[in-house]
Amino acid sequence: MVRPGRERLHGSVEVDETYVGGAAAGGKRGRGAKNKEIVVIAVEVLRPKGFGRIRMRRVPDVSGDSLVPFICDVAEPGAEILTDGWGGYNSLNKHNYMHSRTVLSDSGDPAHIAMPGVHRIAALLKRWLLGIHHGAVSGKHLDYYLDEYTFRFNRRTSRSRGMLFYRLIQQAVATTAVPYRQLVGGNDKI
Repeated sequence: MVRPGRERLHGSVEVDETYVGGAAAGGKRGRGAKNKEIVVIAVEVLRPKGFGRIRMRRVPDVSGDSLVPFICDVAEPGAEILTDGWGGYNSLNKHNYMHSRTVLSDSGDPAHIAMPGVHRIAALLKRWLLGIHHGAVSGKHLDYYLDEYTFRFNRRTSRSRGMLFYRLIQQAVATTAVPYRQLVGGNDKI
């Protein structure tokens, strides 16, 4: 569902991570949670209000080696990247991005107030996964679920519903085929 060569996000872009899956009760919350998949989210912030397009990707960890390449792939150089105070984002200035960080513990605001875009998308994604997949989401197919949600979200304001199907078919023809064995086999990375 991802169009090859799609445009990158521009302007102000909020970026943060969320955790998906794992046990429903108990355990540690946030960074360091066990048995959960890490998903990094980028959201265009429109001025004076609203959100534009989104991008999401599963990453192995929350280090700069995982987070910064995602941002370089999805955001135009020169974009203003809005993050929390996490150290994994510290090298963004070296990659030609304006980096604005909000240390949430210093701001006095809850995370969903200081960075509303990524937190709203994370909440909507989790609600969608619970509603559509009844919480039975494994890391094996999570990348496909993220692509589907991104496709749907980025076309939420489309006035021509028939074009959605057309674009999906157009993208299916333009992308390389994924063998069945790769879809259901032990290969998590595609």
